Amino acid sequence: MEKEFSANDSIALIEEMINKAKSNFSDDSFLYLLWGWVIFICSVGHFLLLKSGLVKNPEYIWVLTWIAVLVQIFYIFKVEKKKRVKTYTDEIIGYLWMTFGFTMFFITIILGYTSNWVTLYPLLLFLYGTPTFLSGVIIKFMPLKIGGISCWILAFVAKFTPNIYILLLLALAVIAAWIIPGYLLKIKFKKDKV
Repeated sequence: MEKEFSANDSIALIEEMINKAKSNFSDDSFLYLLWGWVIFICSVGHFLLLKSGLVKNPEYIWVLTWIAVLVQIFYIFKVEKKKRVKTYTDEIIGYLWMTFGFTMFFITIILGYTSNWVTLYPLLLFLYGTPTFLSGVIIKFMPLKIGGISCWILAFVAKFTPNIYILLLLALAVIAAWIIPGYLLKIKFKKDKV
C-alpha cells in the first residue's frame, strides 16, 4: 500500500529537489568560467589589437569562441554520461542556455555579413544578461541575478560609450555575470559536497 504524502513531506521533497538541482548546477560552474574567460580574453584582446593597429583583422581573435564551443560540447557529453538524475530545473536551465546559444549563433552569422559589430554590442550585452539573470532566479543564486542586471546596465551605458571602449564593457560584463558567479558556484559546490 502506498504511503500518502503530507504537506510537510511534499515541501521537504520539493526542497530536496531544488537543492539537488542547485548542487548539479553548481558543478557546471566550469561553463560559466570557460565562457567568461574566453569572452574576456577576446574582448580585451580585440581592444588591444585595435588600439595597437598591428593586426589587419583584429576581430579574428573571436575565433577562440568556436574553440570554446567545441570544449563545451565535449564537456557536456562527458558530464551527461555521469549524471544519474536530471531534474526539471536542470532541463529548464539547459533549454534556456541552448536558446541563448542559438540566438548568439544567428546574431553572429547575421553580423558576419555586415561590418557593423560595434553598434550591436549593446544588444549582445543585453542578451548576456537575460539567461544569466533567469538562471539566478531558477536556482536562487543572487550572484547570477546581480550579474544579469549588471549586463543590462552595461548595455545601457554602451549606448553612450565610444565604440572601441564597448569592448571593455563586454569584458566587465563577463566578469560580473560569469567569472565571479562561476567561482562562487565552484566554492559553493565544494562546500556542499563536504
